[in-house]
Amino acid sequence: MWPSGHVNDVAEYIEKQKQIENGGPLGPVGKIGWYIPTYMLTDHPELATWEGLKDPANVKLFATAETGDQGQFLTGDPSWTQYDADIIKNLGLNFKVVAAGSEEAILAQLDAAYSRQAPLLFYFWTPHSALAKYDLTEVKLPPYSEECYANAASGGVACDYPADNLFKIFWSGFKDYAPDAYTLLKNMNYTTKDQISMIAAVDLDGKSVDDAARAWLDANQATWQAWLPK
Repeated sequence: MWPSGHVNDVAEYIEKQKQIENGGPLGPVGKIGWYIPTYMLTDHPELATWEGLKDPANVKLFATAETGDQGQFLTGDPSWTQYDADIIKNLGLNFKVVAAGSEEAILAQLDAAYSRQAPLLFYFWTPHSALAKYDLTEVKLPPYSEECYANAASGGVACDYPADNLFKIFWSGFKDYAPDAYTLLKNMNYTTKDQISMIAAVDLDGKSVDDAARAWLDANQATWQAWLPK
């Protein structure tokens, strides 16, 4: 469960109706953010934070024929949850949001930029297999706060996206129906890095989901043995 995308569902089914149980944290942290290829920091270390994007000389690095004097900020599908145009405006940045159209289109432009060691600023998220394939840096924005996002409906977001601590959900009768399985899954917990490695094994190495999971289990026996019922 990605909590920020299901706030109403959590309130209705977990907290109110209690049909579903919060099974505790899975371990990986999901997060949307602004990314650049890390090679850009060699000549422009200031781009590690949003303040570096204010420099007109740095804006020009990201300019394209489509954006003119503005830098390009690449995003995917316009229907995605995103506040980038608001963040750009409210932080006073001279960038234009350009929609690539899809996750695949972002990755295609990233691959093209990476092959040329060219500048690229784009919307992306973790965990994702691209973080195993490419060396990417998340640009540090002003820290997320609930106060900042209270202004979202009026276009007032001027800070980072929230981190999502992914968690498990269970049928409320699961504990009594299958107590050993319940204990195993309740205890199951691994890292964001683990999640990325397993996704990459499927997306990049061509493994099946089962084979990727088995490879992780074989390499992390001490971790999963601690999940087993005593």
